[in-house]
Amino acid sequence: METELKLSLSAPDLSRLLAHPLLAQGCSTQRLLNTYFDTPELALQQRRMAVRERLAGDQWLLTVKTAGQSQNGLSRRQEWEAPTTPGALQFDTLVDDAALATELMAMRPRLKALFCTDFERQRWVLSHADAQIEVALDQGRIHVPGTDLNEPLLELELELLSGPESALMALANVLRQTPQGPVKLMPSDASKAQRGMALWRRLG
Repeated sequence: METELKLSLSAPDLSRLLAHPLLAQGCSTQRLLNTYFDTPELALQQRRMAVRERLAGDQWLLTVKTAGQSQNGLSRRQEWEAPTTPGALQFDTLVDDAALATELMAMRPRLKALFCTDFERQRWVLSHADAQIEVALDQGRIHVPGTDLNEPLLELELELLSGPESALMALANVLRQTPQGPVKLMPSDASKAQRGMALWRRLG
């Protein structure tokens, strides 16, 4: 189960956020290339699910995310992720929900790549309010392969690793206040997959 708080920010606020004392400690940086799949009739989108292949460094990962609840930027949903071979889409060894795995395997021959996200992720792990929280700053773009459809991607994700859920909002409030001035971090209920799908629909 993934619990995270997604926050959008504007480019002018970025330097102030990065100057925050809590982010002064070292972070890891990685480029992530992601491709999202669906059937021609958008069966996954109708169920508010996402299937993604990700290249992280030199490792390929397959991810399945189920429909969750998202309110004021805070989302909770099931997620499975494991190493994969590009194009294999081997859901039967990934998803431990037998019924869902069977459905996805039946759907596999009709899945096609719809859109991509390409971004750099800066990652910190912070202890705050009795919780361990992964802070991920993503900068890049969402695009539809083979077209000129694209839009910038700039967002902050706070993922709860352990501890109380309330710590996510508490940390967001702290990150909004920096020595250089306030940072406008706005809760966002739109996932990368939802934004990519909205971009892809513009083809029609």
